[in-house]
Amino acid sequence: MRILQPHTRPADEAAARRIQDELRARAEPFGPGPERVRTIAGVDVAYAGAAGAADDQLAAAIVVLDAFTLEVVDSAVAVGRAEFPYVPGLFAFRELPTVLDALERLDTVPDLVLCDGHGVAHPRRFGLACHLGVLTGLPTAGVGKTRLVGEHAEPGAAPGDGADLVHEGEVVGRVLRTQRGVKPVYVSAGHRIGLDAACRHVLATAPRYRLPETTRQADALCRQALREAGTESGSPALS
Repeated sequence: MRILQPHTRPADEAAARRIQDELRARAEPFGPGPERVRTIAGVDVAYAGAAGAADDQLAAAIVVLDAFTLEVVDSAVAVGRAEFPYVPGLFAFRELPTVLDALERLDTVPDLVLCDGHGVAHPRRFGLACHLGVLTGLPTAGVGKTRLVGEHAEPGAAPGDGADLVHEGEVVGRVLRTQRGVKPVYVSAGHRIGLDAACRHVLATAPRYRLPETTRQADALCRQALREAGTESGSPALS
């Protein structure tokens, strides 16, 4: 698939913040989302070493699932290096070049993309899910394993129970219980879809486990790519 609005690699932190500010103005983290969702993609990134290391190797995987059967219909992977330095709030600049390489190798244009990371639940309200959505024009949402910003009450124990994630007086996401007896996930809108719709799709893609199948499948694929490249996968960082 073709990337609609690629940007050049920022020369430094100040340039990255300018790009982020410009793109944030184009983000649409609201609305019902696509009218019909037949395919849902998952995006995940794994690192060969520590995620904050300079010039470290990473693999990005995109897995497209049938929205009804959750069977894999397409996938792509790319291996690259994180050349932008680790800067809190600007982590997407490390991962996106390789993520976009993987996306361009897809034969299928997904109706919705769930990112292993965050959307507006981000200190600058523009996490990886927002950034990817604006660059591609695709509806996107973030599904984080851990909290990046904000405070919240403990959600109820039943699948589908949730609590607002609040940062600086603003609701930036939802702490969503996907399965009984497991930790919740952190859902936030990215681009062209609102929080309620994003949560519905996350629940629909997590029928058995804490994480949606999109994340699980993409995680396995990017770790496999690193093994085949002769490296061991490290822990992902927050984005």
